[in-house]
Amino acid sequence: MIDLDWHIASRRRWREGACISYTFAHMKNAEFILECARRVLRVEADAVFALAERLNDQFATACELILSCQGRVVVIGIGKSGHIAKKIAATMASTGTPAFFVHPSEAAHGDLGMITRSDVVLALSNSGESDEVIALLPSLKRLGIPLIAMTGNAESTLSTQSSVHLDSGVTQEACPLNLAPTASTTAALALGDALAVALLEARGFQAEDFALSHPGGSLGRRLLVLVKDLMHSGDDLPVVQHDVLLRDALLEISKKGMGMTAVVDGQGGLLGIFTDGDLRRALDQGVDVRDTPVSTVMTLNPAAIESNKLAAEAVQQMDTRRVNGLLVLEAGVLVGAINMHDLLRARVV
Repeated sequence: MIDLDWHIASRRRWREGACISYTFAHMKNAEFILECARRVLRVEADAVFALAERLNDQFATACELILSCQGRVVVIGIGKSGHIAKKIAATMASTGTPAFFVHPSEAAHGDLGMITRSDVVLALSNSGESDEVIALLPSLKRLGIPLIAMTGNAESTLSTQSSVHLDSGVTQEACPLNLAPTASTTAALALGDALAVALLEARGFQAEDFALSHPGGSLGRRLLVLVKDLMHSGDDLPVVQHDVLLRDALLEISKKGMGMTAVVDGQGGLLGIFTDGDLRRALDQGVDVRDTPVSTVMTLNPAAIESNKLAAEAVQQMDTRRVNGLLVLEAGVLVGAINMHDLLRARVV
C-alpha cells in the first residue's frame, strides 16, 4: 500500500530540487551571456579607440580630396562592408557632403555609368581583396577618379591602388571564432562617421543646413518652422480696444477660441493681454463684467515673440514663462498670436 503523504512529500522535494537546479543553471547562463556581451563591447570599443591613435595625414588628404570634389562621393562595398558603406553614404549626404552608394556587382553591369569624372570614390573592404571591388579598379583608373580606400590591410590590392588609404584594421574580431565581421565593421563605421563629421565642420555646416535635408523629421520641424508660419493673424487674431467692457473682451475670446485676447490702444499699439486666468482672478475679486473696462483687469507687459523666430523658441519661451500662448510682434507691432495647441498640431513640441 502506497503511503500517500510520503509520496506527496517526496514529489514536493523533487520539484523544489528541480527548481533550484533550474534557477542555478539559469543564473549561470545569464552570467555567461552578460559576460559575453561585455567582452564584445570591450573588444569593439578598443578597436575604435585604436583608430584614433592611428589617424595620420592620409585622413586629412582624404578630406581635402572630398572637399575639392566638384561631384559626389560614391561609396562602394560588398557584404558587411556594403552595409557599412550605405550608412556612411547616408551620413555624408545628410551632413553636407553629397554622396550615394553603388553596389560593386551592379556597377559592373551598368551602374558604373552613375559615376562621373568629377566624383570621388570611397571603397570599403576589410581584406582589401574583395573581387567585386577590385574588378572596378581598371574602369575607375580609366576615368581618372580619385580613390579613397578604407581597408584593414595596407598591403592589399585595393590599398596599394588607391590615391589615399584609410586604415580601419583591427587586431581581432569580437566573434569568438575571429571570423564574423564585428569589430572590423564597427571600426569602419566609426571611421566613416569621423570622415563625415570632419567634412561637416570643414564646410561650416549648421543645424539649419541639416534641417533642410530632414524636412519631414522632428528636427526639420523644429529648425524650419517659424512663428509666422503658425500664428493666428488678421481676422483670426483676438484683439480688443483698451476701453471696451470686460463682457466684450469675453465675447472676443469665445469667438477666436485662443483663451485670451490682446488689448491695444487707438493706434493699434499693444497695451496688454486679457486671458482666462485674468478672468478668474477678476471674478474672485467680485468684478462686474458688465461695466468694467478690460484695461483695468488686463495683464501688462504680456509675453510676446517676434514673428521671424523659430517656433521651437516659442515653445521654450512658453515653458520658461509658464504661459500657454504668446502674442506675436513685427518691429514691435502686434501682428498675431500663437498658443501651445498650434505648436502641438504642427508637431514642433
